[in-house]
Amino acid sequence: MTSIPDDYDRTAAFAKVAINQLEALRQPATPRNYEIWYHYATGYNASLNAVINDRLARFGSLSNAEVDRIHAEFFAPARLGDQLGSIGSKVISKIDQIMAVIDAAVGSTSRHKESLADMSDQLGHAENGTEIKAILTGLIQTVKEMEDSNRALELRLGDSKAEIAKLQQSLDEVRSESLTDPLTTLANRKCFDDAFARLVEQAHLRDEALSLILTDIDHFKRFNDTYGHLTGDQVLRLVALSVKQNVKGQDLAARYGGEEFAVLLPDTTLRAALTVADHIRRAVMSKELMKRSTRELLGRLTISCGVATLHPDDTVQSLIERADACLYAAKHNGRNQVVCETDPEISPVVEMQIA
Repeated sequence: MTSIPDDYDRTAAFAKVAINQLEALRQPATPRNYEIWYHYATGYNASLNAVINDRLARFGSLSNAEVDRIHAEFFAPARLGDQLGSIGSKVISKIDQIMAVIDAAVGSTSRHKESLADMSDQLGHAENGTEIKAILTGLIQTVKEMEDSNRALELRLGDSKAEIAKLQQSLDEVRSESLTDPLTTLANRKCFDDAFARLVEQAHLRDEALSLILTDIDHFKRFNDTYGHLTGDQVLRLVALSVKQNVKGQDLAARYGGEEFAVLLPDTTLRAALTVADHIRRAVMSKELMKRSTRELLGRLTISCGVATLHPDDTVQSLIERADACLYAAKHNGRNQVVCETDPEISPVVEMQIA
């Protein structure tokens, strides 16, 4: 759900941490430097935080060269494009090599074919055993050359096949990176949005059910402010694990933004989606959080969930709005609960939001 005051307080806190870091390290408050430290403050990118924490622990600061490298690695928008371009160039190069091998093999086959035809003609005109023996010797040599050529072709094509398989794996990894949230390893918002549009269209065409769960961690800001961002990261990963353990098959679980998660449930009725949401809620509540650095027990987490299902006249936006209204109702009514669009308490909440 989206609450303007909560968003302001949270993002203002992140901004304050970013400015404090710039001041402490005496770094220029450029947009690039602010971007790095703001994302560091949110703690949403575990890989970024790990790199920065390692540098600070070892050297106490970040050099301009390290800042350049970190920004290029984690924020440069062309990074994935560069990776795809590099892999694409290698694929094209490998295809050119394969075509050259095939061309050479075709030329070799043609030469051997002509040689065999010539020997066949010579064999038909041979007049004695000596001539026949010489022709057969040449024939055996030609066949051996063909075998050697085919063996070399097989080896080269085998090497090319292995190289192309590696390139395919690299492409899969880049694609996965572009669609995965690095902290939780769930699908990211881009992956969710793409899948949501496709699944809504598919459900309308096939007249199938499609349900949506939106969930939000209760009092997440308090955890972050009290115990720090590393513990906040731990909270997010714990909730993500609980979500993963309760979805299956064609379901799609995603980090929707901040401490919010979303689950798309194709071919799933509202009642079944409600059951899934409550299983996730119970799974989160059953886990006790421990601060890793001190082994201090921090208590149990709770989440609130809103559940809605696709109507015949729904769009992506209208379905999200209904699920979000249900999530707001769950928060408004005391948290740690699941509210669906048919619950009695949802109507006054929707009216309150509109008013």
